[in-house]
Amino acid sequence: MGVVGHDAVTQYARRLGVFSGTMAVIGGIIGSGIFLNPPIVAQRVGTGPLVLAVWGLGAVVAIAGALIFAELGQRMPKAGGQYAYLRAAFGPMAGFLDAWALLLIIATGAIAAVAFTFASYFVALLGLPIGATTGVAVGAIVLLTLINVLGVAWGAWVQNVFTLLKLGAIAVLIVVALFGPTPESPVLRDPGVAPSNLWLAVASALVPVLFSYGGWQQTNNIAEEFVDPVRQLPRAIVLGVLVVVLAYLGTNLAYLEALGSVGLAASTAPAAETIATVLGQSGQRFISAGIVASTFGFLGLTILASPRVYQAMARDGLFFDAFSRLHPRFRTPVGALLFQGGWAVALLLTNAYGQLLDYVVFADWIFFGSTGVALVVLRRREPVTAGFRCPAFPVTVTVFVAAAAYVVFGSVASNPWNAVRGAGLLLLGVPVYWWRARVGRSSIG
Repeated sequence: MGVVGHDAVTQYARRLGVFSGTMAVIGGIIGSGIFLNPPIVAQRVGTGPLVLAVWGLGAVVAIAGALIFAELGQRMPKAGGQYAYLRAAFGPMAGFLDAWALLLIIATGAIAAVAFTFASYFVALLGLPIGATTGVAVGAIVLLTLINVLGVAWGAWVQNVFTLLKLGAIAVLIVVALFGPTPESPVLRDPGVAPSNLWLAVASALVPVLFSYGGWQQTNNIAEEFVDPVRQLPRAIVLGVLVVVLAYLGTNLAYLEALGSVGLAASTAPAAETIATVLGQSGQRFISAGIVASTFGFLGLTILASPRVYQAMARDGLFFDAFSRLHPRFRTPVGALLFQGGWAVALLLTNAYGQLLDYVVFADWIFFGSTGVALVVLRRREPVTAGFRCPAFPVTVTVFVAAAAYVVFGSVASNPWNAVRGAGLLLLGVPVYWWRARVGRSSIG
């Protein structure tokens, strides 16, 4: 159901091309995970070859997800991305619960968490008082929210710049570690010890890897702002994920080259320690600046993309009408952007985001897996022979859905009470949905 009133003629501005779309995919995936999670993986699998193998398995899943979302994006080039696919395949409640979780915790909690990580590195880099961290984090959320209010072109420009900066920092890290004057390779000198139960070790290590690869789906949220989404969106998704795969594998190889598997497992700052083996203190400051750029870029992309989901939900009559309105001049969902920013700041100031994210982190992969199944449903309902089609279907979908199911199972098994609390927060959206169904617009679907 379309937007009523003046918003019936206010549409999203089509400003994005393949380059900006690719930068959005890369920026939506590479945040702080590649700088924080490799030691966890090394602790769980023990050896350098296994570390690389697990990141390679994660790459297979990420590429499968990219291919699935690429086909869905060209089938339904609508704002809201995953929300729109779930709604079309399984009905409005499925889409609503995805958007509800995103707004309540997943996107806003991630914004708060990444803003704090950005601020921590920023404060340390500039030598500011540690007490300034929260203020810097709040300032970053407010600044990026206001930039994205001004139009998608402004948000994309910031995203492109900081994505290129983070890729540059990663490239320097890889080149320095692999080609700099380092001693005998620690991968050979310090091979580590393989786990006794290889299957369980690899399975547990895959969880942080898959979370590090997540985020490619955010670009689908801004599909209506591509100049030619049917052609450009699939290209941007696939190309962006391939760049990330190369960056992640190269970065892990660099860590192992400099630190070895045992050193990587014991590291608390693998990027800084890796580059310090060649460049010393100046290298550590350089990589800290790279992490600042990486987290700021990820923050900008999340603030840009997520409000399109809330706007699409409201446009369909499933949420407050104020969220559905696009600014007549800037052509952005100002109400959704401001609410998201305010809620993220509230989560940050109350320090509630960490615990809430722990509760619902499994829900993200429930929706990912469900989106894979949605492609099967939509293909059966409306076969399409033209345009981009997911290769090796249904094997690609099977691999992706199985990986999503594993992440959900692993998250629930590792902390059942968190899963119960998270399910409760998710189910809070059901009465909200029914309330909107009764008092909202005359039609939901």
